[in-house]
Amino acid sequence: MISFTCDYSEGAHPKILERLAETNFEQLPGYGVDHYCESAKAKIRAACEAPDAEVYFLVGGTQTNSTVIAAMLHDYEGVVSAETGHIGVHEAGAVEYTGHKVLTIPGHQGKLAPEELRAYLQAATTDPNYEHMVFPGMIYLSFPSEYGTLYTRAELESIHGIAQEYGLPVFIDGARLGYGLESPACEVTLPELARLCDVFYIGGTKVGCYCGEAVVFPRGNAPKHFYTITKQHGAMMAKGRLLGIQFDTLFTDGLYFEISRHAIDMAMQLKALLREKGCTFFLDSPTNQQFIVLENSKLEEFGKHIGYDPWDRVDASHTAIRLATSWATRSEHLEELSRWL
Repeated sequence: MISFTCDYSEGAHPKILERLAETNFEQLPGYGVDHYCESAKAKIRAACEAPDAEVYFLVGGTQTNSTVIAAMLHDYEGVVSAETGHIGVHEAGAVEYTGHKVLTIPGHQGKLAPEELRAYLQAATTDPNYEHMVFPGMIYLSFPSEYGTLYTRAELESIHGIAQEYGLPVFIDGARLGYGLESPACEVTLPELARLCDVFYIGGTKVGCYCGEAVVFPRGNAPKHFYTITKQHGAMMAKGRLLGIQFDTLFTDGLYFEISRHAIDMAMQLKALLREKGCTFFLDSPTNQQFIVLENSKLEEFGKHIGYDPWDRVDASHTAIRLATSWATRSEHLEELSRWL
């Protein structure tokens, strides 16, 4: 079976495997204070054009989201997210488990609308019962969104401006950041994205690593004792070298962007193939996640040969599914998919 279920079905990029094998018997200090972690941090600062950035390596996306949010909010605050945001739908209540409510507002194909965000914050902060409610304390975005869509530069600038008006930090979930930045529809660069938020992370798990995410506080604005908070939340790896070596490799000679671009090239070929086969699209995604609608009667046979992610029930006889490409997708995978459409 060929799987398009998600973008982390395979292990790690061969260059990462080579570096891990080459360095395997080096004796290094733990908890992310080795020279590979320091080298990776320096390369990430350079890529972000943020020389003062503080960079931390955490083990996975869910741990990263819950740790960052818990570290940046007061006890009485919650995080504002689109109702389709990953933190409120697919993380088993990890954020709420830390004591912070996910405050959801409508999403539009995965994105927050700036004017609706402003209206929500205005209503929340002027409500006569404001002090009896969960205060909005942070804005959470995904780039790309859970629907593979991208915020425009104007939308990011508007959300950033609104956040500054209300004194709120903007947190960008970058689990698939490379796939967003390398999309032909992307309007921002990595340095621009770093400028338009207060914290974001560069996803490794979905973009070439075995595991790991690089959290970036672009202006040296990490919460006090964030390193200790990371350990407290179970997001720190004792053998921090595993994360440092992986990210050091990804940010050597532009590998992160190269393999992200490959995934997008494969996604655009996938999109062309789906159109050629006459598939109905659930929505138009410019990134590595493509969504189509299939008849339920066809899904059973299709699923015997192609791994997919069921996404949404369209009606009694049709289901929207997601097909995701990755850094490891090959042309042969598309050819096999074509056989069963």
